[in-house]
Amino acid sequence: MKDISILWFNNDLRIRDNLSALRASDSSFPLICLFCFDPSWLKPNRLNSASLGSHRHHFLIESLSSLNAQLNLLGQHLVVEFDHPERSFSKLNEMYNIKEIFHSVYPGYNERKTLSRVKKQLTEARFIGSHTHTLFELDDLPFDLEHLPSTFSKFRKTVEESMLRNPMQAPNYLPPSPIPAESKHNKIPLPKEKKTTSMEGGEQAAWQRVSNFFSSNAPLTYKDTRNKLDGDFYATKFSPWLALGCISARQIIKELRTFESNHKANESTYWIYFELLWREYFQWYAYCHKEKLFQKGGITNQNCRQCFYGERFQRWCYGNTPYPLVNACMKQLNATGFMSNRGRQIAASALIYEFNIDWRFGAAYFEQQLIDYDVASNWGNWQYIAGVGADPKGGRRFNQEKQQQIYDPEEEFINQWRGNVFDGQLDSVDAADWPIFTVDEKQK
Repeated sequence: MKDISILWFNNDLRIRDNLSALRASDSSFPLICLFCFDPSWLKPNRLNSASLGSHRHHFLIESLSSLNAQLNLLGQHLVVEFDHPERSFSKLNEMYNIKEIFHSVYPGYNERKTLSRVKKQLTEARFIGSHTHTLFELDDLPFDLEHLPSTFSKFRKTVEESMLRNPMQAPNYLPPSPIPAESKHNKIPLPKEKKTTSMEGGEQAAWQRVSNFFSSNAPLTYKDTRNKLDGDFYATKFSPWLALGCISARQIIKELRTFESNHKANESTYWIYFELLWREYFQWYAYCHKEKLFQKGGITNQNCRQCFYGERFQRWCYGNTPYPLVNACMKQLNATGFMSNRGRQIAASALIYEFNIDWRFGAAYFEQQLIDYDVASNWGNWQYIAGVGADPKGGRRFNQEKQQQIYDPEEEFINQWRGNVFDGQLDSVDAADWPIFTVDEKQK
């Protein structure tokens, strides 16, 4: 059998500033550029949501197409397997002798378990992992990971002045693939729903967004606009491309520093860096706390009293609640796959504290719907609002009326998304809709 190497793409769908791609360029073996589309992503999970909703599905396909186009410029192409990674590698290992696997080190617990299973399958292969999803390498952190600061403020003060590595250039060569480009591979099924969001996936679209943002004056006013609910440049909106690794946080910071040099640095430009550090904190938070990221008691093992009301949850999902601003935010999410950061906090607070629902159901629904879903940021932020994570205040319950008065006093956003539409009934009297205790509570 022919000896080969594999460049295994995951949430690093770019060529530039991708250490895995650079390392693969030095391989002495023919190279397969691989992405595994796991069919289980499209199926409902134990929290009533699929891992990959139609918005994310569209965005992923566009990002894979863009990556393939970039690989074509290097005489390569992307092989997409519509199968679990373990089975995909098993099939390839029957055809070839896999010598090396270049891959990203991703913070997600389930992704790391998958990597471990693949390693057990391919005991003769050499696995070369790279941190492509974070600002820092593990060795760059000024603390051991088991001593990760318990709050973001402590983390920020520890790493803020640390030197960042410069983004890397794209490789100018990749070894050829043993699989002809015209060969037929498993096709990813297209979403049944039509695309409704204007955001396009891929490295080229990511750079277009970054260029447009830093060509405007928006960075100079970001701190003042970042809590708005809608608009084009009120926020950076880099997160969808960061989530899939179509662009790296290091590349964005380099563009930010260039903007500051050409214009000026102020509190708003600093705040862009500040929020990239928030993202960084949650990456290492997920890496450190592993499966606790998905447990009801979070990293604090708190005894949470929330349970699950099926009807309330469905009303929250589809924006049919007594809270107009929550309704508008959820309808925007369902229609576009995006929601402002302020909207996410408002909607999450309502689910947890007004409807008394286990926060994990909300986190899973966001995972399904958000095109910028990132396992660390999403679940870490939900834990923060629920008071079972990194928040030193023990949770964030928002006054819903006050939030509306501050952020949508004229109800422009509410009217745009028909947030005032509510049938007037939150709960039915049918016993079938009584609260359902989650698995965690049954075991107590």
